[in-house]
Amino acid sequence: MEKRIGFIGIIVEDVLVVPQMNQLLSQYSYLIVGRMGVPHHGAVNVVVVIIEGTNDEIGALTGKLGGVKGLVVRSALTSYRANY
Repeated sequence: MEKRIGFIGIIVEDVLVVPQMNQLLSQYSYLIVGRMGVPHHGAVNVVVVIIEGTNDEIGALTGKLGGVKGLVVRSALTSYRANY
């Protein structure tokens, strides 16, 4: 299957859901190329995850993250497709 590269941007509006977010990211760790978290001392924190996987794999992860109340999730994928 073709793999794509992209990112998932996560805004954490409720810090109480961070353990649930981390559990999902750990479950899909095989997709993660890199991760950066920026704590903000105000209302929100921001996490950006660079990913590489099939459309189905990436869709499953973003769907599960998006279903967590307290997270705002957006993703973008390149048109680049790797065949390995």
